[in-house]
Amino acid sequence: MRAPVRVALLLCVVSAAASRQFTEDDMHDVRQRIKGMFYHAYNSYLDNAYPYDELRPLTCDGQDTWGSFSLTLIDALDTLLVLGNQTEFQRVASLLQDTINFDIDVNASVFETNIRVVGGLLSAHMLSGRAGMQLEPGWPCSGPLLRMAEDAARKLLPAFQTPTGMPYGTVNLLRGVSPTETPVTCTAGVGTFILEFATLSRLTGDATFEDVARRALRVLWNTRSDIGLVGNHIDVLSRKWVAQDAGIGAGVDSYFEYLVKGAILLQDEELLQMFEAYDRAIQNYTRFDDWYLWVQMHKGTVSMPVFQSLEAFWPGLQSLLGNLDAAVRTFQNYYSVWRQFGSLPEFYSIPQGHSVDKREGYPLRPELMESAMYLFRATGDHTYLQLGLDALESIEKIAKTPCGYASVKDVRDHQLDNRMESFFLAETLKYLYLLFDPAHFLHGGGAESWEEGGEDGECVLSAGGYIFNTEAHPLDPAALHCCSRHARERQELRDILLGERSAPPASHADDHPPGRSQSIALKPGKRKTAPTLSCPVQPFSARLAVLGQVFTDNT
Repeated sequence: MRAPVRVALLLCVVSAAASRQFTEDDMHDVRQRIKGMFYHAYNSYLDNAYPYDELRPLTCDGQDTWGSFSLTLIDALDTLLVLGNQTEFQRVASLLQDTINFDIDVNASVFETNIRVVGGLLSAHMLSGRAGMQLEPGWPCSGPLLRMAEDAARKLLPAFQTPTGMPYGTVNLLRGVSPTETPVTCTAGVGTFILEFATLSRLTGDATFEDVARRALRVLWNTRSDIGLVGNHIDVLSRKWVAQDAGIGAGVDSYFEYLVKGAILLQDEELLQMFEAYDRAIQNYTRFDDWYLWVQMHKGTVSMPVFQSLEAFWPGLQSLLGNLDAAVRTFQNYYSVWRQFGSLPEFYSIPQGHSVDKREGYPLRPELMESAMYLFRATGDHTYLQLGLDALESIEKIAKTPCGYASVKDVRDHQLDNRMESFFLAETLKYLYLLFDPAHFLHGGGAESWEEGGEDGECVLSAGGYIFNTEAHPLDPAALHCCSRHARERQELRDILLGERSAPPASHADDHPPGRSQSIALKPGKRKTAPTLSCPVQPFSARLAVLGQVFTDNT
């Protein structure tokens, strides 16, 4: 291992980066550069690739990749608003409503369709008010983009119809799961639904989506090894682990991400406890000198001493949990690799200090910029701004073409590949922009960062605290709370009305079935629940009867 060389390089990198302090004007100038990058890529897609899924920047044409529904346009929609372009957001939102149809005979990735399409539409729906769109009464609990997201998600539900509840990896949007579909899928493909599906359920009132996502999560949790790790690929029919390498990178990454972000978005203790148990095993068996290696899931022995570019999300996740010291050290390791190549190779051999054969590419991934954004928010250290500027300049120098930005085929000689994935616009440039805009409304900045929503404008929305899905689509926890509250109150009132109109006869002590306990003590593990509509008692003159009569002092 060339540890001394890497440490020396790292110290030089951090020392140089830390020497500069960015002014407001500096950050404004960088934001303008990022906008220029976005519109160069976005306009190239519109001019040369739309309505295909993706732009091919070397041949200046388009191709379908993940489902044939103008994926780049859906994925980039909320980025338009992040950059402040309400006019184009409105145009594209209307265009998608008129042109996108999910009743098509196409085999689609369940995972990718969820994070890019369902996530993108949900985020755009939640941002519609800020974008100046005409809103339906009751928004954000209704709206055309929400219905589109629900339609797309329903096309994915047949994949979850397995004996275990874990989904297949691919589904035909028109015909369901093919009889010949392989039952083997990656761990992330099972555990990366709770953000989008719970959001759908809580906005629409249909519990189906959240229920299937939770079932898949719990089954996956129950398949972990005796030492607390999960492998890379699993058979969704038999629950057998097909690939038993355990780590935090490709094939697993967003499963851990969604446990943490799901716990925050939904205020869910169960999800957080799952992650904390995994994290203890990860720290015990996979962490070495602030790198995270791949190990055998049952034995904990090292199977692949590599760093994968997808792992660069981990420092950002650690910062969300308050583990800043560990996050900073791990980020510095990852950034040393970026400095070596001007990008992150898909696989990097830690002992040998170079990229792994046939894994030398960099498809303009966002994870390092994502972690830089979180760490700058947490620390205020301008080192991360310098790192973001370095990343911006590397992409500009290496990947820019006359027709967009191209994936890097080989980080050693900077050969390019003829593909610009939609996440370049959805994630990479969005995270870079937000890194340099600490007062952005997505961070809770601005004097008027909130807005009204829900029935009769009773909910406060968009007040900061957004949760980004793994495709960088921001979800507003306040919207979930708003719609869930309205649904709960309607149900409580309905129950009261029905109960009042058909109240059962008064019961007597002897009416209870034999053997039923009348004790008011809670059973072990049970929690006391609040009574229905437990509102403060009001003066009699202010009360409304359940059936609608108004009582006054003269009654």
